[in-house]
Amino acid sequence: MTVQRLTVVGLGLIGGSVAAAARRAGVKRVRAVDPDAETLGFAVAEHIVDEALSPEQAAETGWFAGDASDLVLLGTPVAATVEWLKWLAELGFTGIVSDVASTKRAVVAAAESAGGGYRFVGGHPMAGSERSGVVAATPTLFDGAYYILTPTASTDMDAYRRVHAFVTSLGARVVSVDAAAHDEAVAIVSHVPHVAAAALVELASGRAEGAGADLLRLAAGGFKDMTRIAAGSADLWTGICLDNAEAIVAGIGGLEGVLAEFRHLVASGDADAVRGWLAGAAEVRRSLPAQWVPATTRLRELTVPVIDRPGVVGVVATAVSRAGCNIEDIEIDHQSEDSAVLRLVLTDEGDSAVLVADLEARGFAPQLRALEEDEA
Repeated sequence: MTVQRLTVVGLGLIGGSVAAAARRAGVKRVRAVDPDAETLGFAVAEHIVDEALSPEQAAETGWFAGDASDLVLLGTPVAATVEWLKWLAELGFTGIVSDVASTKRAVVAAAESAGGGYRFVGGHPMAGSERSGVVAATPTLFDGAYYILTPTASTDMDAYRRVHAFVTSLGARVVSVDAAAHDEAVAIVSHVPHVAAAALVELASGRAEGAGADLLRLAAGGFKDMTRIAAGSADLWTGICLDNAEAIVAGIGGLEGVLAEFRHLVASGDADAVRGWLAGAAEVRRSLPAQWVPATTRLRELTVPVIDRPGVVGVVATAVSRAGCNIEDIEIDHQSEDSAVLRLVLTDEGDSAVLVADLEARGFAPQLRALEEDEA
């Protein structure tokens, strides 16, 4: 366990679940910070955390002084996260800071401009629920879920390794992605789907007013499953939509184009075209696994000798994401005071040839081999 002293700021569904999962994983001391006294009381009473204080009390008690925590995890919305990054710098925190905000560009930029002595590693767990608040927290929320980390060229190597190991201990699978690429991707797979679900509910609600109140009573099965996420916190999703406005607007435009194409096919009465459109979507949907698990026999080990300096792990991890590869595990073997070997276990995803060529073009000497060779 790379984190033994964890402080979670913001005890919503995600922050509370991180705390609960960390306790399950064996973290020795889990503290919580939240402005709501009832939330803090619930978290302590339900043994989600060991200690809990308001932000002002935590600062006065020294929870954010020096390296009082191995990791401070910011479980707050983007705007609050940006403010916390500034405040932690002012308080002199020197440990590791990460976050769970669903958009990353503004957060990463704020961390880099804060000028603090802490080391920051951006994060975003791809897990959630239509329920909200600490009362919905569960230690199993991240089991098998993707958890995105967004290293940059200035990311500290050791901090990244420790956050990676911590996230893995929660039961999640780490994917390293550039912050800008992350925001564009989650707009399509998370943010626009939420907007679409809300739009369907709005459509049904409007029709119910004209067709009779019994219409919504018929809403069951597929409709309820498809629109479940529309029950999420309106305040939370307002922030998400505005924080990632550019990517979401582009995604909605793309969705409008796809729907317009299908509307034309239906209006023209072209049964073959309609069937082909639906069949194509069905084939892609069926190919999505219920839970992604890498094939152990197809894991690969990437070995990269590096100069041990801040940011080098971010350069390598970003190259991995550019090639579409995914990091299953990461280890740093220090060879001397200023040199190390970065060993990454990769899944069978992505283009390994592109990855090797990319790293070589950046002055590295990578070696890639099948992990199963150790057992041969």
